[in-house]
Amino acid sequence: MSVANRPVHRPLSPHLQVYRPQLTSTLSILHRATGIALSLGVLYLTVWVVCAAGSYETYARFQAFNSSIVGRLVLGGWLFCMFYHLFNGIRHLFWDMGYGFEIKDAYRSGWIVVAVSLVATAISWIVGLRLI
Repeated sequence: MSVANRPVHRPLSPHLQVYRPQLTSTLSILHRATGIALSLGVLYLTVWVVCAAGSYETYARFQAFNSSIVGRLVLGGWLFCMFYHLFNGIRHLFWDMGYGFEIKDAYRSGWIVVAVSLVATAISWIVGLRLI
């Protein structure tokens, strides 16, 4: 076997054992995950509509779940996913226009997206609970 055809015993690059996650890669993965969560949330919304169109008991059971701690965690998580995906999508639109590619700008805009998503989620949650 020639030297050129000999197998190399090293990890392929980038490999999880070698690669250290950065904020930009973490936020990219989170953007994809929130997109998936929003898709699942549409199914949750569909179940809500079907229960509302059904009997009073079915709707009351679904609303009882929504009022439980687990139900509120689901709804709060879905709300965060919506805001994060929205604001990170706006960030991507700026990137499409050629703005914010410097490492410093990418990190700053990433932290801004996370902070604004958390604040918007909290404000929406507080306003929503006051309206009930």
